[in-house]
Amino acid sequence: MKRLALLLIFLWVADPARAADDGIDAFYNGKNIRLTVGSSAGGGTDIVARLLARHLNRYIPGKPGIIVVNQPGGGGLVGANRIANNAARDGTEIATMERAIPQFAFMGDTNVHFDPLALTWLGSLSSYRNDAFMLFVNADHPARSVDDLRPGKMMARLGASQQGSTNLTFALIARDVLGLNVVPIKGYAGTAKISLAMAAREVDGQLMGIVSLQASQRHLWETKMARPLVQFARHTRHPILPDVPTGYELLRDDTSRALLEFAELPFFMAQSFVAPPNLPADRSAALRKAFVLMTVDSDYRAEANKLDIDDSPVGYEEIEALLKKAKNTPKPVIDAFQRVISR
Repeated sequence: MKRLALLLIFLWVADPARAADDGIDAFYNGKNIRLTVGSSAGGGTDIVARLLARHLNRYIPGKPGIIVVNQPGGGGLVGANRIANNAARDGTEIATMERAIPQFAFMGDTNVHFDPLALTWLGSLSSYRNDAFMLFVNADHPARSVDDLRPGKMMARLGASQQGSTNLTFALIARDVLGLNVVPIKGYAGTAKISLAMAAREVDGQLMGIVSLQASQRHLWETKMARPLVQFARHTRHPILPDVPTGYELLRDDTSRALLEFAELPFFMAQSFVAPPNLPADRSAALRKAFVLMTVDSDYRAEANKLDIDDSPVGYEEIEALLKKAKNTPKPVIDAFQRVISR
């Protein structure tokens, strides 16, 4: 019995994973992790970040505190550049990543000062698996299906926000790539303002995700005042939209499909978290493991559900695979996408 006890002690000490956990515990014990949020307090990204801050530390050895610091600017670009270039590279800093920023980097945006693949990705709390980005119109609009918006038929005015916003980008794609008879009306300060414009019949419709619509304007969904005509960010039709075609179904050539695939990249890593490049391997592994464990925690999932946050997490491997594919998008396709969104 004594020899067995000594053997167990030896194996416990010699176990590399156990030794690594002990080292991580010693490092994080009594420390705080700074979580930089690239947007103002109270917004969607901030709410998700604070949710993560309340749960992640329970799965990091040493249970460090997590302090949320808002650093808005440039649509999240200020915070992203900071985590990539100026943050401590010891595992004590992580950040949110606004979903379109890696796409900007691959488009050659000179304001992005890093290679997305060089960052230490932890994962994303949403992969849009349970969502769809819908083009919808008022229920009393005469268009009953997307075929009614073909050239020479009916027209729909789509409310949108400023240049670069997702709803404007996909209104332009609907017009210039899918060839639909839609007219983007930009300049609205958010989806709530567009919905008011829809109610006043200033515009006929807009683009928004199912989850966002249910969370912010549930009455439009429940009373069937919104009629979906196309769904984006889906390779297959969403189960609750079986009669609504995806953007891919409406395209006939490979170049257009490649353009749409690149355009939809941000959806599949919609609520991502990163750490700086070149972290010590044991600490990046600990943070990534903690992220995955947190996403299956019942308390985390219950709170996410209460906040109407999409519960479709992916780990860092999926994000890196997505980024590698996006980085290999042919330049003519990226140039064509850039021309569409610049109009």
